[in-house]
Amino acid sequence: MPLTFEPNIIDPDGFYDELLAAHQGLSPEESEALNARLILVMANHIGDRDTLREALKAAK
Repeated sequence: MPLTFEPNIIDPDGFYDELLAAHQGLSPEESEALNARLILVMANHIGDRDTLREALKAAK
């Protein structure tokens, strides 16, 4: 499954607002833990190791 680099989120501004809201009131450590859990949830959803490997390379 190839990575998509073109905009692909319906209402990206709305998602960004939701992401910021999820972090409101959290300490820096809690915010980092939320990000880590979110990454793992999305990685599990993707599932394909080659795609995840490609995402790691792209993010680095």
